[in-house]
Amino acid sequence: MTVLVVGASGATGSKLVEQLLIENYKVKVIVRTPKKLPESWKTNSNLEIISASVLDLSDAEMAEIVQDCNAVASCLGHNLTWKGVYGKPRRLVTDATRRLCEAIKSNHPQAPIKFVLMNTTGNRNRDLSEPISFAQKCVIGLLRLLLPPHVDNEKAADYLRTQIGQNDKSIEWVAVRPDGLINEEDVSDYEIHVSPIRSAIFNAGKVSRINVAHFMASLINDADLWSQWKGQMPVIYSVSNQD
Repeated sequence: MTVLVVGASGATGSKLVEQLLIENYKVKVIVRTPKKLPESWKTNSNLEIISASVLDLSDAEMAEIVQDCNAVASCLGHNLTWKGVYGKPRRLVTDATRRLCEAIKSNHPQAPIKFVLMNTTGNRNRDLSEPISFAQKCVIGLLRLLLPPHVDNEKAADYLRTQIGQNDKSIEWVAVRPDGLINEEDVSDYEIHVSPIRSAIFNAGKVSRINVAHFMASLINDADLWSQWKGQMPVIYSVSNQD
């Protein structure tokens, strides 16, 4: 099985690549600056490094890259700098999700390709009646006005929900919603919920990036787990890091 990972040089994306390599998957990564990647990646025969900005690839190039992939995972995000938050591309995650899905469809795969998107608990699953307080609604409204990356995350998940939907013949998807991300070295116990069990704004939980990566890799690897969560937006918390 071959998996394409975009956002592979990021804090969570790099963990996902490592998890997939542990499982002996063939992995492709699209990165702008390969020089920053670990030396062990550059010598790993199961890893193909494509030096490019994902949105600069042509439709034909994108289609060729995903042609032999059984799964695509996006850990793309905006750098926490002024340029990263307010500069272009404002719709990095959404546009990459759309273009990758269009590339998959253009190849007319014989079996559905798995698409795993890393999202956020700050984004509600609008397919469900997820409760949210008035105060949190107000804060989310401000985030939409002041932080373009939040809107980008919302629109990326909405694209999967509304444009791909539940019955697409070429693509099945899961949008993983981690709560407050922290760094840890090892995979630990974590729990998965259909919807948030605490306020993402006023009572956020925590989850390690390596646990998020482990869950995303498990979705790709485990057919039963995929069947359980496909077409949904599961929320992940680390068990040992809650108040």
